[in-house]
Amino acid sequence: PGGGVSQGGAALQAPLPQALRSSGGSPPGAAGEGPGGADDEGPVRRQGKVTVKYDRKELRKRLNLEEWILEQLTRLYDCQEEEIPELEIDVDELLDMETDDTRAARVKELLVDCYKPTEAFISGLLDKIRGMQKLSTPQKK
Repeated sequence: PGGGVSQGGAALQAPLPQALRSSGGSPPGAAGEGPGGADDEGPVRRQGKVTVKYDRKELRKRLNLEEWILEQLTRLYDCQEEEIPELEIDVDELLDMETDDTRAARVKELLVDCYKPTEAFISGLLDKIRGMQKLSTPQKK
């Protein structure tokens, strides 16, 4: 699945910096790749640098938003987190859209198989993302 929170069902795509991803794999250039990789501590330092480029407050907001989304989806689909149907609410994609109407239409489209009313969730989500920044491009300090 993409980045972000993806335990079973809903894969919420929020591109996180490599330092915060729990991919289990090694980042490019990690120990064991290429000459002298095992002794090189470069990737550790490089990860720290990447994290600094991102606004920690924005990362915290995004994490809180993802937790809220998961909680809401378990209610909407009336199931455990692991049983949520596979759907991807891409916050950056929503932030790219011009109006709340197009954002709402996109989320409604994603929740098409939900039998419970989704209006409260959609308006809550739009309220929460208002003023957020995209995470796919690090901010320059």
